[in-house]
Amino acid sequence: MSSKAKKKKMIDAINNRGALLVYPLENKKEPPSLWSELYPRTKMRWEWDQGADNRVAEMWIMREELSRSGDVVYAKWFRNRATFFSKDVFTNLLAFFGSSRDQIQLPSASREALESFLMDSPQSTKIIKENLGWQGKLMESHYNRAMKPLWNYLFLVGYGEVNDSSFPSLNMAATESMFEDLWLKSKNIDPIKAQQHLQNALGDESLFLKYAEKLKTGIKPTVDRSL
Repeated sequence: MSSKAKKKKMIDAINNRGALLVYPLENKKEPPSLWSELYPRTKMRWEWDQGADNRVAEMWIMREELSRSGDVVYAKWFRNRATFFSKDVFTNLLAFFGSSRDQIQLPSASREALESFLMDSPQSTKIIKENLGWQGKLMESHYNRAMKPLWNYLFLVGYGEVNDSSFPSLNMAATESMFEDLWLKSKNIDPIKAQQHLQNALGDESLFLKYAEKLKTGIKPTVDRSL
């Protein structure tokens, strides 16, 4: 199968399933992954020796290409793992969380990082740390704590990679900037209807849906300062 055909097959799988991990968790069937969609009868092995499965590395390369395609949306989401969404499911998740309606009270460090992304997107890990003065090992936990809510509630998306260190670094962008149309569309979707849509698209027993519902219970709503 050519690279172009494989890319189309991956995009079709994401759109059909609504959400897919890149790699399976411990080779379990759920939640579904791109690997299990493309190679349903093959267990994934992480070995990098001479007998390693080249398809593992190939899929990671394809992940980078897909994240830049604009056809689907990529984020570090389910349990902080590489996750792809159809645009439809992604938009309804934004509505379900209330991210685009300013209904989530983010920690101050998260707000600071988001403001930087809104001013300039995409940014790599190295660049965002430099811009915020969060370099060094002592600031690593601070950086991770700040970024986690932004990924959880889909304020950020992944958009390709950049070689700015010894290893390629994920380029990150504010969803509001990179997918402005989806961001604005989600503002007009009722959260209850969004949840119903997600149930239909993902399934009532979907681990993705259960994860989203768990995340929503942890949302600290914004304070109306006009009162």
